[in-house]
Amino acid sequence: MPVPDPQTFARLLDAAQAGNYALASINVTSSNTASAALAAFAETKTDGILQISTGGGEFFSGPAKNMALGAIALAEYIHRIAERLDVYIAITTDHCVPAKVDTFLRPLIAEAKRRKDAGLGNLFNGHMFDGSELPMEENMKISRELLAEMAPLGLILEVETGVVGGEEDGIDNTHAHASKLYTTPEDMLYAYEQLKDLGRFTLAATFGNVHGVYKPGNVKLTPKILKDGNDAVVAKYGDAAKLDLVFHGGSGSTIEEIHETLEYGVIKMNVDTDCQYAFTRPIADHMMKNYDGVLRIDGEMGDKKTYDPRSFLKKGEAGMKKRVIQAADELRSLGKTIFGG
Repeated sequence: MPVPDPQTFARLLDAAQAGNYALASINVTSSNTASAALAAFAETKTDGILQISTGGGEFFSGPAKNMALGAIALAEYIHRIAERLDVYIAITTDHCVPAKVDTFLRPLIAEAKRRKDAGLGNLFNGHMFDGSELPMEENMKISRELLAEMAPLGLILEVETGVVGGEEDGIDNTHAHASKLYTTPEDMLYAYEQLKDLGRFTLAATFGNVHGVYKPGNVKLTPKILKDGNDAVVAKYGDAAKLDLVFHGGSGSTIEEIHETLEYGVIKMNVDTDCQYAFTRPIADHMMKNYDGVLRIDGEMGDKKTYDPRSFLKKGEAGMKKRVIQAADELRSLGKTIFGG
């Protein structure tokens, strides 16, 4: 099935909200990581999301070193493979900071306009603007401008209030002030009021979450922040106003914390760091076990079967696929698809 159209993507989010589960949103940077995630979703009949960051887009563009071009090319690859699958695979972008809006988001929006004029469907289902480094008013001002451009094209905007700590893909918030790691109910209400009349959006509200790798228990989350914020919105605007929330920086979270966020409106959770490790770990194992084969040592020719990139990349894909399946299971979306419904 093709990547969902705007109406179907909206149904995906609605189903997750109604069912108290979240879609696993997997960062991909290559055809191999994309294939790993696609295989996980296809084999388990699970709807999911693949997302491309600015760094991922630039990496995929190779010598062109163009983040928007790379994101477009990788999205085109995903479309080609996804149309053969019996689940929905949405595509979004991740963490575009203000300094990269003009070189990443705006070219992607322009591409969507070009495709619409040509009678073609969207490559992406949505884009993320991470304006959390800005004062709230400026963050929402830019968010409003972007959503006003995106909504007529059938694109959903993801915004962030508060700061996700740690470091990911060149965005370093390791020294963020503790107060910035927790969104307030007032922030969530303000975001809703600023964006509600322009189009559909999702909100990455922070509650102590951080990017990176942490042992369970080391990250101090306060999921009740999400409940308080959504309660404030619903109290003023009714049940239909309940926010679609996104969980960033989930590495190190306990399963209890993850499940609690699902009760409060989280319908999408980003999974990146753990998938990176799951991809690399079996490749490292392959290299260590086949040291003499992958290297031409002491004049020998090595073993082509072990240094053929396919031999270890297949193992990397298998490791990442397993981790994606685990993520969907933890988010209670495993085996859930609206395909054919």
